Amino acid sequence: MSRYTITVTGQGRSDPEAIIGYDPPLQTFFLQAFHHEVTDDPALWLGTCGHAFERLEDLHRAALACGFDFMPLSAEVSSKLIEDKVAAGAATRLGLAEFLK
Repeated sequence: MSRYTITVTGQGRSDPEAIIGYDPPLQTFFLQAFHHEVTDDPALWLGTCGHAFERLEDLHRAALACGFDFMPLSAEVSSKLIEDKVAAGAATRLGLAEFLK
């Protein structure tokens, strides 16, 4: 699973330690931000089920719908996320998905 640190803002707060990434087993982009006051889970966690966000644009739209934003991503992070998705797809087609966990 690929993970990159970004800043998520919204609802009057900011999380400079938010995580965005691509989850090969679920084949989705995901976003985790803000510490939950009661549980160890993130308060904002998008991309927890298979094929939820197959494009970064879809993840961004979902974050906006929840009142949060993480754009613009740096060119480096955007490129790495796309490369991670492409690599995961190639590995799956070649039967190497277990190596991406």
